[in-house]
Amino acid sequence: MRDFFRRHVAHNFGLKVLSLILAVGLWLAVAHDQPAEIAVEVPIEFHNMPANMEISSENVSRVQIRLSGPARVVHRLQPSDVYAEVDLNGLNPGERTFDLTDQQVHHPHGFEVVQIIPSEFHVAFDRRVTRQVEVHPRVIGTFAAGYGIKQIVVDPSKVSVSGPQARVETVDAAITDPIDVSGTMDRATFQRHAYVSDPLIQVVHAQPVRVTVIMEKVPANTTDTKQKQE
Repeated sequence: MRDFFRRHVAHNFGLKVLSLILAVGLWLAVAHDQPAEIAVEVPIEFHNMPANMEISSENVSRVQIRLSGPARVVHRLQPSDVYAEVDLNGLNPGERTFDLTDQQVHHPHGFEVVQIIPSEFHVAFDRRVTRQVEVHPRVIGTFAAGYGIKQIVVDPSKVSVSGPQARVETVDAAITDPIDVSGTMDRATFQRHAYVSDPLIQVVHAQPVRVTVIMEKVPANTTDTKQKQE
């Protein structure tokens, strides 16, 4: 028995213990590195957009990317580590449908793309144009008794707006934030921003607009008539 123990157990005991430790460590590493999947919703990045072009679709799709990889790296993945890229080189105005492939999805090393949802998306593009439009102030409030608006002076009276051509051409005017003139009996000057309700159109070099409201006394019968009309 002693010879058996000495020959088969004690012999190279240190190496056997080291082998056992390595085997257990390898098993734990493999068990911990079982494949796992994760789904992340990511933006679509458009590269090489022509300088005179804009997206004219209000909603640009985001995509869900399903990735697989070792559990230890899946747990550390951040949504910002993944994105889909579309090359717009040579783009012309109009509607385009794009296919998304594994090669267009950027992700950290060690992952594999399992699925892209949706695998294609639709976007419209148009030329960027700029034009000037009038500023229409939004005056609200309750006038002082016997007073009405004589004149409204807007400075500047026009602003430049920019965006997709088809949408810019439909803009009649920019409007201001509400201006409450309640109780004003002479004149008052307000500063308000002008904007266009279309989210794809921007006011170029947006700065506050000065709106001066000048009041005047009006005949009683005129006031009554206005109140009845209102």
